[in-house]
Parts: sequence; structure tokens; C-alpha cells
Amino acid sequence: MTLLEARAETFVVEGPAEGHTRVRMTVAYDGSRFRGVAENRDVVTVAGTIREVLERVAGHTVALVVAGRTDAGVHAWGQVIHVDIATEAVLDGRATPERLARAINRQCVPGIVVREASIAPDGFHARFSAHTRRYRYTVLNRDVPDPFIAHTSWWVPQPLDLRAMILGCDPLIGVHDFSSFCRRPSADPEASLIRRVVDCRWHDLGEGVLRFDIEANAFCHQMVRSIVGTLVDMGQGRLRAGQMTGIIRAGDRGSAGRMAPPHGLCLWEVTY
Repeated sequence: MTLLEARAETFVVEGPAEGHTRVRMTVAYDGSRFRGVAENRDVVTVAGTIREVLERVAGHTVALVVAGRTDAGVHAWGQVIHVDIATEAVLDGRATPERLARAINRQCVPGIVVREASIAPDGFHARFSAHTRRYRYTVLNRDVPDPFIAHTSWWVPQPLDLRAMILGCDPLIGVHDFSSFCRRPSADPEASLIRRVVDCRWHDLGEGVLRFDIEANAFCHQMVRSIVGTLVDMGQGRLRAGQMTGIIRAGDRGSAGRMAPPHGLCLWEVTY
């Protein structure tokens, strides 16, 4: 058993309160319209927007739980949430999963869309039941930008050595302390930043469109954007691919490269 697996076993997944039914949803959203997914006072967020709709339909207050937090400007295609709805409202048809999804899709488009909604299986928790999260980052590497994908990609006009960027991926796979790529949480500065990366790789989609996919059991704050920025620095020759192992071992954010902008990042999938 790995350290991460041992830590995961300490989480106790709480089910819905008596008289409530847990609903699971897969949600996509355009992050440029929101100040992140988590609720925050006086700003528009994904969770806050969804919660307001759900409460109007269900007729009672609700609390949303998300599989993965995304910062302001970051998008999602496969974000997973759960919410506990009064069983009476579900059974009498006022707040079935289908009706909840329909209400969100009518009132929150085009910024938020519910792709799937269903009664969650017993023991399901959007965050703690997840096995892995997969993020996708898009880089547009050509002289002329594209206005049609500008808000979902990072335009890098300078030539990139894709081979160097690919070589920089291999040391990232496995269980590591990712302190060099993460913003340490101020609320818990001693929190572990050890994560298990299952896979990471670049894809050349043609016409200068490069896609980076990374999958891990969990991610630290700003981890993917820092990794992408470091790999792009390697593609531009600012860093060498052979330095990646040393950057990881340094455990120092100052040893890694720049941070990629948020709008190229998308939470693509959560596996259970």
C-alpha cells in the first residue's frame, strides 16, 4: 500500500442526512465567466450559481460538494458534484435528478451545463470516492492567434521543441512531493503535497494545437499550471528536460518554471 492509499483510507464518507437523497451530476462550465468553482462571498462562482437554482427547485437549502476545485478562469468538461435533496421532493417529482438538471440547463446556459444527473449509489461522495482526476491543457503554438479558441488555450507564438516537452513528462509520473509546482495552502502550511501522477503526455493535434493531459489521484493548488509552464519553458530552451527530476526533488517553487495562464486549463474527467 502506498502512502497516498493509506491516507485515503482515513477519510470517512458521510452519507446523506435522514430523509435526504444524494444526487450526482456531471457538469461542464466556461470558467471565464466565474471566479472559480468554490463559493466565495460577493463574487459569482460555479457552485454558488448552481446552488441558487437547486434551492429554488428543491425548496430548501443545499450544500454542494465538488470532485475538484478549479480556480478563476479554469474550465471543466467533467466536473462531478453531489448534493443532498429532500427525499420527499425527489419522490413527488418536484426535484428529480432530471428536473434539477433541466432547471440548471435552462437558467445557467451557456456558462454551465449539466451533462448527466442521477441518484448517487450508496456510499458515493463526489470528492472522496474519486480515484483520479484528469486535467487537459491546450497550447496554441503558431504565429497567428485564433479568436475562436482564444479563451480556452494559451497562445505561445515562439517555436516550441515538442520532443523536449515530451521528455520532461516522464519524471513526473509516480508518487512525488510536488512542492516545486504547488502553492502551499495558507490555512494548513504543513499539509502534505505528495501526489500520485498516473499519466501525463503531450499530443500534437496539428495546425499548432498542442494538448497536455495529466491524470493523478489528486492535485495541489496551481499544480497543473505550474507543470505546464515549466514544460513550455523546456520547449523554449529556457530549461532542459533533464532538469525535471532535480526540480521535483528541490521541493522549492522557485526552482520550477513560470505558471501557465488559467484559461488553457480544463478539468476533463473524474474517475470512480
